[in-house]
Amino acid sequence: MTKQILSFDYPEARSLVVCGDIHGAFEEVVFKLCVQYSMTDTLLIVAGDCGFGFEKPGYYEQIFNKISGRLTKANNWVVMIRGNHDDPAYFQEQRIHHERFRCIPDYSIVTACGHTILCIGGAISIDRTYRLAVDSRPHSAQTASYWADEMPYYDDEALAEINAKCKVDIVVTHTSPSFCELLTKDGLLGWAKRDETLLEDCERERAILDHIFDSLFETGQPLTHWYYGHFHQSWTSTIYGILFSMLDIMEFKEVLRE
Repeated sequence: MTKQILSFDYPEARSLVVCGDIHGAFEEVVFKLCVQYSMTDTLLIVAGDCGFGFEKPGYYEQIFNKISGRLTKANNWVVMIRGNHDDPAYFQEQRIHHERFRCIPDYSIVTACGHTILCIGGAISIDRTYRLAVDSRPHSAQTASYWADEMPYYDDEALAEINAKCKVDIVVTHTSPSFCELLTKDGLLGWAKRDETLLEDCERERAILDHIFDSLFETGQPLTHWYYGHFHQSWTSTIYGILFSMLDIMEFKEVLRE
């Protein structure tokens, strides 16, 4: 039995934009897309740390009701992948699944503007000790700050199916392979003093992304772009003939037509 790969198609989209972490700023990112930049007929992919799970479930439907008119008027769509500041259930179960505003599972394929885009979320929270402490306090059982299954995972069956059936030219992940920025561990060291497995887990996180990259690269996928967020900085470089772009918080990067 082959692995079922979910595909989300946007044939009406005329432009494609990838955005860095938004951390719950749903209304702000839609305002930036539709009003500040006056973009229309555009698919926006948020590269994780969207902010799902910190509020009660009804909150996100209220947000959608506020932004849906603006998205419809501009004929825009927002697709979101999971970060480490997201409850994975929102993505695995597609709890937010509106036509113009949706969460998608890891290893989903998005097609738009002549591109085939592989989307994979997950990363390690360097502040997980703090967030676990917050979650240990009395509060509503409907919300949380930390989810133990935040790590990205390597899905051999999914990648085999994708490599057999798809020609992926763009990858969007939350974190990145180990050969991309951010390379310094300076920001980790303070947290690692109170979290004895943090450095090891962060290395494992990046190794998983290396494994994903190797699977795609070695099977001859026509990769041209790889976008990610997570590190709250901006950086771009061409490596192995692929343009890797790290996106800062709320940073937009349009995928230009060749």
